[in-house]
Amino acid sequence: MEFCPTCGMLLQIERASQGRRCRLFCPICPYVCTISNKIVIKHNLVKKELEHIFSGADSMKFAPKTAATCPRCHHGEAFFRQMQIRSADEPMTTFYRCCNERCNYEWRDD
Repeated sequence: MEFCPTCGMLLQIERASQGRRCRLFCPICPYVCTISNKIVIKHNLVKKELEHIFSGADSMKFAPKTAATCPRCHHGEAFFRQMQIRSADEPMTTFYRCCNERCNYEWRDD
């Protein structure tokens, strides 16, 4: 893949025809590059760091905290996350987990 140095668009290939050589051209601007040799450019891919998702035992480890009273131990702070589990015209469901290490009670607010 080659990109236009002028506008950054992906260059397209125009096959050789009627004595003209293959060339790369930009579909947006007038940039044209004649292909004279085989193009071989290697780039090492840099993998994006994975973001944690809400699943498993540590599901709330990276969740934000809010002021919410635990129904079980009445602790005043809880981790929370929101998910759209119903149709799009319904509000999102908020899931809470008590910040009290001894409690860790989970509940949801519909």
